[in-house]
Amino acid sequence: MKVLRCFYMLLFLAGLLEIVSTARAQEHQHPAGDVQQLGQVMFSTSCTPEVQEDFNRAVAMLHSFWYQKSEKAFALITQKDPSCAMAYWGIAMSRFHQLWSKPGFEDLRVGLAALEKATTVGVESEREHSYIKALEQFYMDADKVDHLTRMMAYEGAMEELYVRYTQDSEAAILYALALLGTAYSSPTDKTYDRQKKAGDILEKIFASQPDHPGVAHYIIHSYDYPQLARRALKAAQRYAKIAPDAPHALHMPSHIFTRLGLWQESIASNRAASAAARKDQWAKEEVHTMDYMVYAYLQGAQDGEARRILENLPEVAARLKDEDHRYAVGAIPARYALENRQWKEAATLVVPTEVFRGGSSCWEEATLYFARGLGAVHTGELAEARRSIAQLQLCTEVLLNSVESNGDQADGARLNENLWANLVDAQRLGVSAWLALIEGKKDQALSMMRSAADLEDSTDKPPTTPGAIVPARELLGEMLLKVERPIEALPEFEATLSNSPNRFRSLYGAARAAKLVGDVEMAGEYYSKLLEVCRLADTERAELLEAKNFLKQ
Repeated sequence: MKVLRCFYMLLFLAGLLEIVSTARAQEHQHPAGDVQQLGQVMFSTSCTPEVQEDFNRAVAMLHSFWYQKSEKAFALITQKDPSCAMAYWGIAMSRFHQLWSKPGFEDLRVGLAALEKATTVGVESEREHSYIKALEQFYMDADKVDHLTRMMAYEGAMEELYVRYTQDSEAAILYALALLGTAYSSPTDKTYDRQKKAGDILEKIFASQPDHPGVAHYIIHSYDYPQLARRALKAAQRYAKIAPDAPHALHMPSHIFTRLGLWQESIASNRAASAAARKDQWAKEEVHTMDYMVYAYLQGAQDGEARRILENLPEVAARLKDEDHRYAVGAIPARYALENRQWKEAATLVVPTEVFRGGSSCWEEATLYFARGLGAVHTGELAEARRSIAQLQLCTEVLLNSVESNGDQADGARLNENLWANLVDAQRLGVSAWLALIEGKKDQALSMMRSAADLEDSTDKPPTTPGAIVPARELLGEMLLKVERPIEALPEFEATLSNSPNRFRSLYGAARAAKLVGDVEMAGEYYSKLLEVCRLADTERAELLEAKNFLKQ
């Protein structure tokens, strides 16, 4: 083990020189004010007073998940103060993406070597020693101990630090983040106990530190669920003002705006985030914000704006790195076609094999097969619909096999694959249900569609996406309208709206169902709400004309 650590240390020091060199080059490329508006962080350390401000700024970057920037900032601190052990802790934290994804070998290598360096440098402060030892709980023995077990060990160590140093708000904030990390690594827990506990800790600090970027950021993550989202609205409205220079800080509020159906707020948030990500040459964040923006534009019938993003997608996709996820590359065209009921366009969407990686990442292109399948059913291309169903079935099996092949169900990455397996299987069931309906198998179709809706409802929405391409329960409502059962359709649309407020197709579906059952007042309320949501529409969709005509009468 000592030999391995020495090997890691040599590799780390070589990498550190590259990080420092790059960071210095970037300091010359950008004015100092470019990254100053990051919020207020006061993380006291035993490092020299000359680097304290730099350290606070690096931690602020870390709290806004600006990991590349924070790592370079911490590396520069080690040059200014080689005895600053906490700067090496910061480098390791910059490779520890608790709410994003399981770290790869390179992340583990750099993080472990940085912590070894911190130990070598030495630290007199028992508090700082506790921070370093806590993080070691995650990095040590990564080749022997699974991801979630190490996450739990880190959480436990941070809880001890939080309890011991009651006046250290950073310990409380980072403990809350650790709670969210273990919660994200075990998405089958529907009690949201960890998220609520984290939120309670953070809300108390938010009252006294309203300009702290991590507090606002992690409150949003704590309550990024339909039943909790309104508790994060104040933090969402505040976060972008706290750290306007951090691209992720500009985007993150839109998670809550999307949950609450606040489409114009989401659009403004993501337009700013997209511009900041482009300036920072961060294609992964840019394409992510584009998906959220398109989703919001389409709910407000701002189809022209959505179309412009769709047309710009290939240029941004070309800048993605190999390790970046490509979910949005498939989701954006799928959303545009299906929300506008452009069935022919949906049926002919291309699934470029040179873009998508297949394997356990097949969930990234599954959205395109889902759109192709629904489009094919509605255009009578039943053979093509069956091919899309087969692709969705294959993807589900690949994801489930990936879970089973490792044999360790506690691993967060495999739980994530299980989550996506459920969502892809719900898509398969949805397309299969509509195919069965076209084939005259009405009862079978409704049963399958209801199974798809129940499966999707039992699975949390991943943060990768603003929402389902088309919610399965919304498709169930539309199917019930298709078979002339509006009384049953209405509660399905209302259930969709309770989880996804102000969705265009569910508002319209509820209005139409209410009209068909003779509830004129309710129909009027839903049609009015649809027109209000679409007050900035740049396309005269047929559904909006129907709403206007109904209200005139």
